[in-house]
Amino acid sequence: MDVLSITRNVRMSPQKMREVVRQIQGLPATKAMAVLAIIPRKSARVVSKTLKSAIANAEHNHRLDPASLVVKEAVAGAATTYKRVTPKARGSMGPILKRNCHVRIIVSDL
Repeated sequence: MDVLSITRNVRMSPQKMREVVRQIQGLPATKAMAVLAIIPRKSARVVSKTLKSAIANAEHNHRLDPASLVVKEAVAGAATTYKRVTPKARGSMGPILKRNCHVRIIVSDL
């Protein structure tokens, strides 16, 4: 059975988030939590919270054993981008793109 957990509108670019998300894909859930615990990045903390939520959903809603869960899919996709401007030379403006992302994790018992 597949169990889904999504964290939306994380204030970080999807590119930075994907570096961490790719490391846990296909791992057992307990091992993925251990890997995320030693990664010193903000994105690792966000992915860890999302993974904990997916494990809790599986345990509480579907009565699955947390030890048998595997990270089937872990994806970081783009969300709405905030557009800001900064002053440039001769009265013009330069764009600043503040990117956001969504994190989706699917755990499964095999």
